Amino acid sequence: MAGVGKVYLVGAGPGDPGLLTLKGQRCLAEADVVVYDGLVNPLLLRHSRADAVRTCRVGSGSEKHLVQEEINQQLVAYGLAGKTVVRLKGGDPFIFGRGSEEAAALAAAGVPFEVVPGVTAATAAAVYAGISLTHRELASAVAFVTGHEDPAKPETSLDYEVLAKFPGTLVFYMGLHRLPQIAARLQQHGKPSGTPVAVISRGSTPLQRTITGPLGEIAALVAQAKLHAPSLIIVGDCVTQRDTINWFEKLPLAGISIGITRPEGHADNAIELALALGAQPVLMPTIQIEPLTDWTEVDAALDSIAQYDWLVFTSVVGVDALLGRLWSRGDDARKLSHVKLAAIGPATAERLHAYRLRADLVPDEFRGEALAAALAPHVRGKKVLWARASRGREVLPEQLTAAGADFKTVVAYDHVDVETYPTTVQQLLADGDLQWIALSSPSIARNVAKLIPPSQRQAVKFAAISPVTEQAAIESGLEIAVVAKEYTWQGLFDAIRDAHRKRL
Repeated sequence: MAGVGKVYLVGAGPGDPGLLTLKGQRCLAEADVVVYDGLVNPLLLRHSRADAVRTCRVGSGSEKHLVQEEINQQLVAYGLAGKTVVRLKGGDPFIFGRGSEEAAALAAAGVPFEVVPGVTAATAAAVYAGISLTHRELASAVAFVTGHEDPAKPETSLDYEVLAKFPGTLVFYMGLHRLPQIAARLQQHGKPSGTPVAVISRGSTPLQRTITGPLGEIAALVAQAKLHAPSLIIVGDCVTQRDTINWFEKLPLAGISIGITRPEGHADNAIELALALGAQPVLMPTIQIEPLTDWTEVDAALDSIAQYDWLVFTSVVGVDALLGRLWSRGDDARKLSHVKLAAIGPATAERLHAYRLRADLVPDEFRGEALAAALAPHVRGKKVLWARASRGREVLPEQLTAAGADFKTVVAYDHVDVETYPTTVQQLLADGDLQWIALSSPSIARNVAKLIPPSQRQAVKFAAISPVTEQAAIESGLEIAVVAKEYTWQGLFDAIRDAHRKRL
């Protein structure tokens, strides 16, 4: 059929964005449209340039359900319109995921599709809770069971007599609200009341919580703990392994939410650092980085680059903006063969490496004052060009001009203030569910102070990347709990981790 697109039914995994498969990531990068479930980690949308559409939920109370027929029609419509579509589904599309229904709808409409398997919740949540479902000494089989059958069915199709006698591990999906009935029926059909059980809430995410107990008491224990859906119920002796091999919930910042104030599209490194420590990264940029609409001044600077002795970069964005423009003009790194390069820190120097360029100078401290001090002995009588943002501190031009440099600047990208935070971030602040906010520059500190009213700052701790950022934050009315010893995002997270250990 001419002009028809293609739909990829992609399993997103149960929560940890790192569990997305390589094929799933490639599909996201190629997509025109992403249709994703509400339970999919929104951090996965970083891999896509596409328009994202979140599937709706309808109903009231605890009986919310996906409007599946409308989703099927939506996927078919996008495909027939010639779009490349990713249907991003939590876990695996075909394990209690209704992906087969979507595939059938696409097949009936003649829309090409592929299915990309994902890591299902049973295996991921169990592993992240320190439980091997098929330990050779404890269980030689595992059964995946739905804890939430089709509400239109007149009676259950599950044979609890067979399940109670199953010689291995039972894993119930989506059964949190039916846990008392599940536990009671298993016991009624002969499952010993002392059988170990684990209930894992929000598995593989930094908000993961696990409650364990005997089958006869687990419903009461979970009710007391007030666990949230989505959840997974594991029944069997394999649960006892958790006592020795539980690892995820012991990560240094497990369960801690940290606001990442980097601009959208430039926060990947900070996000990965947070996840590696077990923290929940919350994207809350205060500025947007926009490409220039007029490249006249940049082009003039590149045309005259042979006149300069030093080219200075104070951000990864500056490297990408200037060197990206160089490439788009038909030039390459040979144009810079005579000029020396200075980078404010290791991240900026690393980005130069991506262009096969090495920084000639990187200061020991990663801030403007240190860069100016390191450059000062080398620039007297020299021409220096700084590729900068549309606004920022004036430390470099002031100090290097005083050191005898012929100092010029060229604006390579724009900073635009964010007017307000998304509703999700505002709700976290209002509920006091954001523990830390990491401030990575003086301008970001000032903008955070504008965006967060004083009434919502009490429950949040602020971490500053440097003393200069700390000073700007204090002047803006923010109280700083910790300052990084190394002026990098790694240093910021080290400071937060140390403070958390001390329960600062």
